[in-house]
Amino acid sequence: MNIVKHPNQPGRRAFLKNGALVLAAASLNPGQLLHAEVNAKRLRFGLVTDLHYADKPPGGSRHYRETLRKLEEASNQFQQDQPAFIVELGDLIDAASSVDVELSYLKTVNREFSAICKDRHYVLGNHCVDTLKKEEFLGEVGQEKSYYSFDRDGFHFVVLDSCFRSDGEPYARKNFQWTDANIPAVELEWLKADLNATNKQVVVFAHQRLDANNNHGVKNNAAVRKIFESSGKVLAVFQGHSHQNDLKEMEGIHYCTMVAMVEGSGSESNGYSIIDIEANGTIIINGFRNQNDYKWIKST
Repeated sequence: MNIVKHPNQPGRRAFLKNGALVLAAASLNPGQLLHAEVNAKRLRFGLVTDLHYADKPPGGSRHYRETLRKLEEASNQFQQDQPAFIVELGDLIDAASSVDVELSYLKTVNREFSAICKDRHYVLGNHCVDTLKKEEFLGEVGQEKSYYSFDRDGFHFVVLDSCFRSDGEPYARKNFQWTDANIPAVELEWLKADLNATNKQVVVFAHQRLDANNNHGVKNNAAVRKIFESSGKVLAVFQGHSHQNDLKEMEGIHYCTMVAMVEGSGSESNGYSIIDIEANGTIIINGFRNQNDYKWIKST
């Protein structure tokens, strides 16, 4: 694929229209420009990550309480652009000292998030299960499994769970170090079988990074990438965790790290995105606020 990256400018938004970059003044409705191209797109979905909602004072650059206001802005944009589904890439909540407090954080933020779209998907982040168990988090958000796949409009989507220790034990009740993120053997076997079973182009959602060999990376991510590459079907991986914009292409697969919503104070510090996938596998990321824009053109 060829990559076209579009810089965001303060007070302006960048859009692709008929193959050309269009800069729209902030006073214009971004949804109107996006909808002008909707007929040329095969599928649209929304992404948010690292909301870290908590009812507590800021910690460093993280403004936990402001997440609700930032999420409201994202919700308004999603209502305009009508994605087929939305994905939350992990760390929906921040850590708490007790199960009851952490559940209260989850109930509060998910009340707002779940109202955005009926078709929604939650990736488990390390903060989601700092005090809670996975089944408690999933039960509250109404999701049956922590890793699974689904099809939409000719594409295959995979949700991964890297919240396991090196010994295979799942994260829960503060029993882990956040730097010890792994995808266990049973999930790797499932992933391999799942990709073998589909004939569709694939997009993967993860929390911890599958392209990094540092503290933010999944420790056995090389084994995961090998499965992706062997399938020949994976177009892109969307991930969070490190709170920054980043993009790597490895063996023809794009690993796109999305910016965290929790970082910084004020609406200008928000970050979320709308992704369009064309039938040929070309992907356009329309980033808002601090989220970068990209266009990956699939080579024919």
